[in-house]
Amino acid sequence: MDNLHMWVTFGIITCTIIAFASERWSIEGVSLATIVALMALFTLVPRPEISEEQAVSAADLLLGFANPALITVLALLVIGQALFNTDALERPAEILSRVGGSSPTRTIFVLLITAAVTSAFLNNTPVVVMFIPIVMAIAAKRNFAASSALMPLSYVGILGGMTTLIGSSTNLLVAGVAERYDIIIGFFDFTVFGTVLAGAGFLYVIFIMPFLLRRDDPSAETTRPSGRQFLSQIAVGTGHPLEGEESIAGFFPSLEGITVRSIQRDGKAILPPFEDIALQAGDTVIVAATRRALTKALATGAASLPEMPSDQRAEERRSDKLTGITENFMIAEAVIAPGSRYAGRTVEASKIRANYGTMVIGLQRRSSMTRGLVRNIRLEPGDTVLIGGLPEDIERLRQSRELLLLEQSAGEVPLRAYAPRAIAIFACVILAASTGIMPIVAAAIIGAYAVIAAGCLSIRQAANSFDRQIFMMVGASLAAAIAMERTGGAAAIANGVVDLMAGQSAAVVLSALFIVTAFLTNVLSNNATAVLFTPIAIGIATKLNAPIEAFIVCIIFAANCSFATPVGYQTNLLVLGPGRYKFSDYLKAGVPLIILLWIVFSFAAPIYYGL
Repeated sequence: MDNLHMWVTFGIITCTIIAFASERWSIEGVSLATIVALMALFTLVPRPEISEEQAVSAADLLLGFANPALITVLALLVIGQALFNTDALERPAEILSRVGGSSPTRTIFVLLITAAVTSAFLNNTPVVVMFIPIVMAIAAKRNFAASSALMPLSYVGILGGMTTLIGSSTNLLVAGVAERYDIIIGFFDFTVFGTVLAGAGFLYVIFIMPFLLRRDDPSAETTRPSGRQFLSQIAVGTGHPLEGEESIAGFFPSLEGITVRSIQRDGKAILPPFEDIALQAGDTVIVAATRRALTKALATGAASLPEMPSDQRAEERRSDKLTGITENFMIAEAVIAPGSRYAGRTVEASKIRANYGTMVIGLQRRSSMTRGLVRNIRLEPGDTVLIGGLPEDIERLRQSRELLLLEQSAGEVPLRAYAPRAIAIFACVILAASTGIMPIVAAAIIGAYAVIAAGCLSIRQAANSFDRQIFMMVGASLAAAIAMERTGGAAAIANGVVDLMAGQSAAVVLSALFIVTAFLTNVLSNNATAVLFTPIAIGIATKLNAPIEAFIVCIIFAANCSFATPVGYQTNLLVLGPGRYKFSDYLKAGVPLIILLWIVFSFAAPIYYGL
């Protein structure tokens, strides 16, 4: 009867993987079905006499939802969102982007090689955490899809981490188990061989993986910012960051990426070229810029929100909530509909702010742009206006049939003033996790709370930084892993390999051990696989009178081959949401990489260890 539970568990796991890969059903639905099936199996069908360690209760199957690895990933995603929300890593992104030159491919290469080398000397999880917001920032700056770099980032982090003892928690765990058998694994004992494997994997990630991840569906990619120019105006008041700024070669340094079309001063227009011009309080600067450039100017304070007209009713002015850029401030694009009551009215007379609580920040139309005040431009059907407001006001605008909100256009303005806080919190989390001052789960949770308490992002933004798919998938996968381990399924596979390879040479056994371990590390957790197979590997090596180090290193490398599923390793989970990947993406990109590393290992190990 106990074998029945083991085989049914195998069947449930197989069905789950097939359902995830087929994408015919939602991840949440498949995950819930997996948990229900396992609960029904272990609660309705009694198992024969078993020890307490082998028992599987309903509570055991739900432990995955409180798993420290899952909580760590969710907390780190919150911290990463805070860095992105404050543009905290724009400077590092600019440096790496400059090193990469004008080519997005070269930029991605520089990012990946930097992450891989860093992962060899720091635990690869915090390294990937550190690079995710940098990749997102560079992707936005260079206008390429972040999904083309995020999964490769996770993979090179794993590859770099397999070259030294501290590169991955898996390496340390295997070394710890081996130490119980009086076998000491040094810091650089497997670095040379690990570099060979990592190098082969890196070449695959750079040259082959992009073709496997290429998407034909544009909706699967992250939304790219529009390159259209919006006409806007900046009122320079007393104490404004632009007050006193002088033009240099006709440009104003604080208005990076923004074209100044005119300066309105004392009722007169100063037109380009601007030579020896200093901005004064009372000036209105008419500019043309992309949405991204205007957003950056708002975040740095170089641009400011339009003031409510002085002739607006007093009660409207008192009820106006938009007094400045807050943690909830958003901008979006909307189109003036044909027949709209706003058509023919000036921006100021349209009273869009009074009606919806949103303000017009910029205006874009196909015809030539004026050099006059934006508030005096008469709106026309088809004009696109860049509007700003609080989330509830943007949501209310969705109901309008006269001002049509463009879907997926709403985005938040980065809170750059809070960037130093976000960086300081992030640095403390990385330092605490990489030095072992506290467990990474504790550091991540404390850091997630800190960025919220410091105002780097709101509770709503924190909740939106991860989705329920990750939560459900991890919970179901860990439930299946517990069932597989406690019914003896994992041990049965290991023992089956040993029996099947009886009489074979050490090189053949080593190769078989690698591929079986690599398969299981994508189903079980990598740590569970490492703990299970390390004693088996030592026993096999002793029986074959082969170098024990070769078999221990085999487990280290194979247990790190967690490329084929999102739950295979923490870094895969970290990039799942930001990259908008599907389960099948990991199978398509990860399985060939595992096979490649298996082949390289199978040929190189006998030569390196003299088998």
